[in-house]
Amino acid sequence: MADSKKNTKILLADDDESLLFAMESILGEAGNYKIKSVVNGKSALEALLTNAFEVALLDLKLPDTDGLEILKKAKEAFVTTEIVMITGHASIDTAVSAIRLGAYDYLPKPVEGNEVLRVVERALERFALLRQNQQLQNQVDSLTRYHDLLGKSAPMQALFQTLEAVASSDASLLILGESGTGKELVAHAVHKGSERSSGPFIAVNCAALPATILESELFGHERGAFTGAVKDKKGLFAQAHGGTMFLDEIAEMPFELQAKLLRVLETGAFRPVGGQDELRVDVRVLAATNQKPQQAVQEKHLREDLYYRLAVVEVELPALRDRLEDINLLANYFLNRFAAASGKEINGFAPESLECLLNYEWPGNVRELRNAIERAVILNKSDAILPENLPPRILKKMPATSLSANTVMNGDVIVFPLGESLANIEQKFIIETLQNCENNKTKAAKVLGISLKTLHNKLGRYKESE
Repeated sequence: MADSKKNTKILLADDDESLLFAMESILGEAGNYKIKSVVNGKSALEALLTNAFEVALLDLKLPDTDGLEILKKAKEAFVTTEIVMITGHASIDTAVSAIRLGAYDYLPKPVEGNEVLRVVERALERFALLRQNQQLQNQVDSLTRYHDLLGKSAPMQALFQTLEAVASSDASLLILGESGTGKELVAHAVHKGSERSSGPFIAVNCAALPATILESELFGHERGAFTGAVKDKKGLFAQAHGGTMFLDEIAEMPFELQAKLLRVLETGAFRPVGGQDELRVDVRVLAATNQKPQQAVQEKHLREDLYYRLAVVEVELPALRDRLEDINLLANYFLNRFAAASGKEINGFAPESLECLLNYEWPGNVRELRNAIERAVILNKSDAILPENLPPRILKKMPATSLSANTVMNGDVIVFPLGESLANIEQKFIIETLQNCENNKTKAAKVLGISLKTLHNKLGRYKESE
């Protein structure tokens, strides 16, 4: 038993040195814990922020600060230590408040030996359980994401493997894919996974600027190089030294400027506009286009030599319509993100909302899905995303059978006229189901596949609208 605890670290913080000694003795007899004792709040907070303690026993009343302040700062810093507050009987209400702020438990004074052991053992069990859950979550995340890219579909899993291999090299990468598929996210992920991750990452949209301005932006210029150049300007390539440059829409870069870019890729050297001296940089270049590169070469939008220099490795992002199994994953990710940002508590999507998402072709790909979910969160007033919260263009893609359904249940047929709104269909279906279940809400919720709370909320809304 003692051997299993020899690496367990416990922090004790109390200005009563006799109590500290007693707790050290109690815990020392129970196991070979690594115990650190401090007598003030400053030392306690510093220890929590700089050491990985499993459990901390923290007095609510320390001479230099309030224990609640230490607890708040520890939680704000995402300290995972299970914190137990020690309090006098007169401060029980404060101890309860501490639990609401994230403390695991509290110990009333005078502290009893058995209670110390009990609360520490339970706190250690909770710490171990949460750590195990986090490890399992990390394993799940590693299967469904690569940095900020999400996907469990076969095309995305293959992409993740390729990016993992590419990131460790210094090769140029050409990223292909339709607009909205996440080409910049791929570039950023490769940068994060590379040895250049601590260096700058600079993204440039080559289609957004005319040739003269783009050249100056990329390579800089010297004072007097052209009208308006009143001082020297450091270009983006110089700013990206030691890091990564991402050139989006590379086929939109002016043809004459592509020659200068090719020389940078081959020699690492360039001259600022109007300059005489060459500058040398160490920059990894990643590029992207939504055009077919061979066609862009034939149509003289992309230099052939530049294409082959950029496409040392070439990856193509799948369109969202070709990775339907990722829609649920992505939609819930965006839902959680936007709901948290807006302070709304939304538990998920109504089944018919998910059907809408799956039946739409997503010409704007992941970007369009992201915007659709953001809109849905803004408009939503219930605990689930309903079809009416989604953009109308998405609802138009629902199969006709879904809009004029003959729903059979226990021999009864509910007929919905073609063109009736999904909101009305849902309301009628729920009410008919409730009546069929003889107004047994628990049974109706089970038949509908929703929680009892969701059913009550929906019925409440229907009553308010009457």
